[in-house]
Amino acid sequence: MAPEFAAALLGFAALLGLIALRAPIALAMLAVGAVGYAQILDLQALLNYLKTTPYHLFANYTLSIIPLFILMGALAERGGLARDLFAAAQVVLGGRPGGLPLSVIGASAAFGAVCGSSVATTATFGRAALPELLRGGTRPGFATATIAAGGTLGILVPPSVILVVYAITTEQNVAKLFMAAAIPALIAVLLYMAAIRLAVWRDPSLAPAAAPLPRGERARVLRHVLPVLLIACTVVGGIYGGVFTPTESAAVGCVAVLAVGLLRRSLTWPDIRAALLATAETTAMIFAILLGAEIFNAFLALTQAPDLLAMWVTDQDFPPYGVLIVLLLTYLVLGAVMDELAMILLTLPVFFPVMTALDFGMTSEEVAIWFGIMVLAVVGIGLTAPPIGLNVFVISSIAREVPIIATYRGVLPFIAADLLRLVLLAAFPVLSLWLVEVLT
Repeated sequence: MAPEFAAALLGFAALLGLIALRAPIALAMLAVGAVGYAQILDLQALLNYLKTTPYHLFANYTLSIIPLFILMGALAERGGLARDLFAAAQVVLGGRPGGLPLSVIGASAAFGAVCGSSVATTATFGRAALPELLRGGTRPGFATATIAAGGTLGILVPPSVILVVYAITTEQNVAKLFMAAAIPALIAVLLYMAAIRLAVWRDPSLAPAAAPLPRGERARVLRHVLPVLLIACTVVGGIYGGVFTPTESAAVGCVAVLAVGLLRRSLTWPDIRAALLATAETTAMIFAILLGAEIFNAFLALTQAPDLLAMWVTDQDFPPYGVLIVLLLTYLVLGAVMDELAMILLTLPVFFPVMTALDFGMTSEEVAIWFGIMVLAVVGIGLTAPPIGLNVFVISSIAREVPIIATYRGVLPFIAADLLRLVLLAAFPVLSLWLVEVLT
């Protein structure tokens, strides 16, 4: 084994060891990357690299989209937009068996268009929808599971912070990735709704039909939600139609959400201040992870391990779809025990060169977009699957009276739907690529 490749394996082992010791992922990647970089070259080379890298990394204009989308989601959360969407979804879907859980899925999908964060979507609907679900007779474990699963739509429905990070890491076009995510996100919504209908068909007591609202109240609710839907359509449609760049779309969305909140008086100045602070904290966390990943990736580049691995895989003449299945299974395992952002930044420097070196009968850009959407789907599974399931922990911190094991049992139909969607995306790349071809 080449010394450089051995150094890469040792670096990964050290990184996983630090993560197991609960070291912050940003610090772990930065420390291992810096030590490895200095070991291969020298300390002076490391210091010269650190002198310019943070500036060039954070001066990247594309990164400005991250705090803007986070701020838009924070303002939407505090401005009560989730409650409006849930009420409107109840008007459309609530009067049938499983109507309240179906309403959560529909509202979560719409909220994802103005949020882009899975955890924020789960926490928001945990406060806005869970009391209504429980009052409506939905079984507690199924209610919390539905909110946890619906929260994953926050990263599946464009715009998605995870997709932005993927685009920056792999040097892909953000707008094309947003376009590619639209049909898979719609499939996710339909499969989640099918899972709910099937579960309720098997056990009608799981989620009884809600009492219909009076006609006048239904009209008022639908009128009240129109500004929210208009914002979502403007943000996503502006990107798809080429009217806005993703960054401009995020800025327009922030201003629109702020204006709606102020005009309705649902956003107070303390709410705005809290949204700005939350945005700063989340952005700082993401940027710290990005810096750690940049330094760790520079260390890997010096070892040439990703290129050597890609060459070895192509030399072995493995079937491309066989390699893809192994990579996706690896993501499924890692997603059950790691944070989604850390998992992506840790694995892409190794997995991405392997994927682009394989012959799937597509261009390298098409493979990159297709793989990115599948990674996004796998990340969604990891957000609800045991033993970690970050969304499950988020909703459990809100619904403390519901045993977490009941929530994990409740998410099983949704995980089955996620796995089916992943198989469809892997078997039919056109589901991810067709809209990109049509709109570009």
